[in-house]
Amino acid sequence: MNVVTSRLLNEDAVLVTVEATQGSVPREAGTWMAVFAGDVVGTIGGGHLEFQAIEEARQRLAGREGDPARRYALGPSLGQCCGGVVHLRFERVGAADVPALRKRLGAQLAPLALFGGGHVGKALVNVLATLPFAVTWIDSRDEIFPQWVPANVLCEHSDPVHAAVAELAPLSRVLIMSFSHAEDLDIAAACLRRQRERDDLPYIGLIGSKTKWATFRHRLEDRGFVAAELSQVTCPIGLAGITGKEPEVIAVSVAAQILQLAPPGKP
Repeated sequence: MNVVTSRLLNEDAVLVTVEATQGSVPREAGTWMAVFAGDVVGTIGGGHLEFQAIEEARQRLAGREGDPARRYALGPSLGQCCGGVVHLRFERVGAADVPALRKRLGAQLAPLALFGGGHVGKALVNVLATLPFAVTWIDSRDEIFPQWVPANVLCEHSDPVHAAVAELAPLSRVLIMSFSHAEDLDIAAACLRRQRERDDLPYIGLIGSKTKWATFRHRLEDRGFVAAELSQVTCPIGLAGITGKEPEVIAVSVAAQILQLAPPGKP
């Protein structure tokens, strides 16, 4: 999204948005791509549908007028066999549209809080950069963050680190993987207190083994949390059956689990 809005300051594009769908289609309503004269940012699903939409957008960039919305049947005439129908909206956009587009397109990103800047945290940031999440990356060590982070990632120094939990955006997915078990415990406790008060964190994931979680369970019980509250914490994290311990493997597994259990667009 930031790539699009920054480029629009210097050149116009046509924003192609999936406005509505029926039946089997490659992407859902709200999906978009920005078509510039020389390239395309984003995708509405590929195939002949996208090819024709890009051609249509480029003609509009060249000055051809047309209805703002068009209907595409994904059948033999389009060279696709999905069988559904896609309604696309074409909007020419430029520098004047940047503030509205930032608000509109940014709202499609689900909030996610990542506590911990270690090897797995860094790998996760790279994976989450390609997914529809607005990531707040939090650590008690300010120097841990790299100089460059993806456009959808905001770095936040918090000391004590668990103090950041109270300020998280509603419906944040939370991943806990700090450098310290003591910090992890404090963050988990802060998340459970917030759940008790607001019940607005759809996923709380804690990195670690079953042994670590057994220890944490006892310590959290000592802090007054009951079984129903503790069941809101996922530990170990990641999809069952993916056993690799490389940071990149863990990152893919964890991101897939979040998409499965708390996908963007759903509380």
